[in-house]
Amino acid sequence: MTAGTSPAEASATVCWSCGVAAAGERFCAACGKIQPLPRGADYFALLGLTRKLVIDEDALEQRFHQLSWKLHPDNFVRASEHERSLSLECSSQLNDAFRTLRDPVSRVEYLLSQAGMRREGQNKQQAPPELLEEVFELNESLDELREARQAGGDPEAKAALGRRLENERHRFEDKLEVVDMELEGLSSEWDRALDANADQAAQRVLMDRMNETLNRRSYIRNLVQSVQKELAEA
Repeated sequence: MTAGTSPAEASATVCWSCGVAAAGERFCAACGKIQPLPRGADYFALLGLTRKLVIDEDALEQRFHQLSWKLHPDNFVRASEHERSLSLECSSQLNDAFRTLRDPVSRVEYLLSQAGMRREGQNKQQAPPELLEEVFELNESLDELREARQAGGDPEAKAALGRRLENERHRFEDKLEVVDMELEGLSSEWDRALDANADQAAQRVLMDRMNETLNRRSYIRNLVQSVQKELAEA
């Protein structure tokens, strides 16, 4: 499916039990038998969603629980082995879909990965240009803390280093929040583009921006985690 394909556009399937077209539904409308996952279906389709990024999380959870109850293996204990197998497969995929789509960041990552555009870590050793000076200072502080820990230096000096790193960690955590707000704004742009039937070129531009923002987010997140690790070991 393309980036803007809705569940209704997925290829129709035929019921394995009665041969009637199942149209990608979880259960055959004619005989009621559980159906295999439709070819090309993704997490959005599994939960009956279009490929939009701003989602009512309460509605998503309600939809998940409804489907989960219908597909749960406990409902198929007296069914055939094939139906039990389908139930396990659908339930597993549904759980994965819910875990992915309930989080705004992983939702964007999934959309991009489905389009073959998620390239996290491609330039993971390069700091974002606007952060070069701050990253350099942070790495210097981290090196000082490691050296002080190995040399068993002055406790007061190490404590001062620790406080400085704590302040820098908070600063980068603030930057992470800003990036998350940028990603939220891009998600809204994406939804408006779909509503306006934007062409593939316009969608691609938005996905490139989202991918760049995610890479910047990953870099900052890794910095924060590195500081937390060093402080915990100090």
